[in-house]
Amino acid sequence: MFTRICFLAVLIELAVMSNASRADEPHFKVGFAQKDVTPQVPMPMWGYGARKDMLSEGTLDPLMAKAIVIEVESSRVALMGLDLGRAPTTAMMELIRATVLEKAKIEHVLIVGSHTHHGPVLELTDREGFGKGRFDPAVGYLKTLPELLSSVIIDAASNLQPARIGITSAEVPYNRNRHSKRMPPARDPLLSVMRFDDPTGKPIATLVNFAGHPVMTDERILKFSADYPGFLTNYVQRETGAPCVFIQGASGDMSVNAINVSGPQAFGELLGQECVKLAKSIETKSPEKPSLQGRVDRFLFSMRVNFNNPAVVFAYGQQFFPELIQNFAEEYKEGLRPELNTILLNREIAIVGGSGEFFSNHAVRLRERSYVKHTLFFGYCNGYMNYFPTIEAVSEGGYGADAPVSPVQIGAGEEMMNRALINIYSMLGKITEGKPE
Repeated sequence: MFTRICFLAVLIELAVMSNASRADEPHFKVGFAQKDVTPQVPMPMWGYGARKDMLSEGTLDPLMAKAIVIEVESSRVALMGLDLGRAPTTAMMELIRATVLEKAKIEHVLIVGSHTHHGPVLELTDREGFGKGRFDPAVGYLKTLPELLSSVIIDAASNLQPARIGITSAEVPYNRNRHSKRMPPARDPLLSVMRFDDPTGKPIATLVNFAGHPVMTDERILKFSADYPGFLTNYVQRETGAPCVFIQGASGDMSVNAINVSGPQAFGELLGQECVKLAKSIETKSPEKPSLQGRVDRFLFSMRVNFNNPAVVFAYGQQFFPELIQNFAEEYKEGLRPELNTILLNREIAIVGGSGEFFSNHAVRLRERSYVKHTLFFGYCNGYMNYFPTIEAVSEGGYGADAPVSPVQIGAGEEMMNRALINIYSMLGKITEGKPE
């Protein structure tokens, strides 16, 4: 009897120790939220210079903001996909970061514009000559946008729950190089899908990462539209039951390659079919050793265009429209200040976000040099600093590589990708960055 009691006591003690050990293990949680952010007022539209300051005339399909928040212990990251032409401005990002840090304890924020050319201009501000007076309804909408986007992220954080994760990728033929004349032209063929489930396997959200310009909607239509990413995400949600977040990649030189289909809906659903196949092939798991690390780097690069020259600013204002260019010129007057975000999740998934239109080879080479299982590149992330061509693309010239639309100094993209690699290897403990004595 005494032996049996002692044995039972040992079992109880082991169970308590096991439960205590599990309680000490880092947890992995995910939350999702979304909101319609379509302007309800006429606004200048982003993406085509020929439109100049022509105002929108309604909506074809809604523009959504969708956020996934990931929590590991006390660390949180927000990944937001926006059906807008670009990510929020630098000033907007400062407000968003401060709000979500205070209200949801989220220290890492990556907000990515899908780059649809049927979204609103985001650069107008409340000053004479910068938007005020001529575009007051647009300025009013833009004043509310940071709070609106912050609320989506905060809602996602309030929905956090224990989660499982899985990711896979495949090469697809659905984009092509619109810039290079070299053979074979550079291309990023990778379609990546990340799936989040609750512990029972019920889907929470799906994230899709792909590089291709969303310019399939006729530019003469002055109505808001998410273009093909909107149809893609709707299709994936219908087929999987999980909300889908589209994250644009390094699409500076990537057009879509619509094979045997025509129009944004048909192409979005075609690509959506590939996403569904990948999503359904994923086996999600609870990470054995979840971890979350992040770093933000800000750069100051010289310019190939002098925006301190009034004649230059005037010429750009005639090409686009003056209020838009005044805001760009003010941001660029001391040089170009892009942002780089590097996230390492579970020591297996690297996420790198750059604030501009990066050419595809930046992402391809980053993956080749990044020795982790999965590396995702987010373009149009946390700001917009125009095109970042590769050095060899600049040597070819052409749209996207020439100074008028790529004012940043040559080699800036390569420098940022090198920093991302150093960040990844530092987080992995493979590199120790020391200061010279």
